[in-house]
Amino acid sequence: MKKVAFICVHNSCRSQIAEALGKHLASDVFESYSAGTETKPQINQDAVRIIKRMYAIDMEQTQYSKKYEEIPEPDIAISMGCDVGCPFIGKAFDDNWNLPDPTGQSDDVFESIIAEIKKRILLLRNEILSEKC
Repeated sequence: MKKVAFICVHNSCRSQIAEALGKHLASDVFESYSAGTETKPQINQDAVRIIKRMYAIDMEQTQYSKKYEEIPEPDIAISMGCDVGCPFIGKAFDDNWNLPDPTGQSDDVFESIIAEIKKRILLLRNEILSEKC
């Protein structure tokens, strides 16, 4: 099974959402991890609250902010967005989803980013499935 890493600088918001949705929507096709080149003491509390409301997933119970070196070597590494500068992880990114950071913004903005991440997770799931055929 492929390992997919979702990478942001701080591993506190978009990458954590992608890890949670990857586990929720595609765990039959790939293993999901998130990481950053820096960490935060906790996952973004708006992300935690909204993911819990939308998907009944408590990210604080299953995830924590971690550095890239703390996860298994991924088969696929995806940058969540380079609006703050892409972190260096020692290899080229396979894709850059170029998503804006919703931190500090309204629930509507978070929900829009979450919907886009969900769409991309499902596309990635289908791409990986089609490779197996």
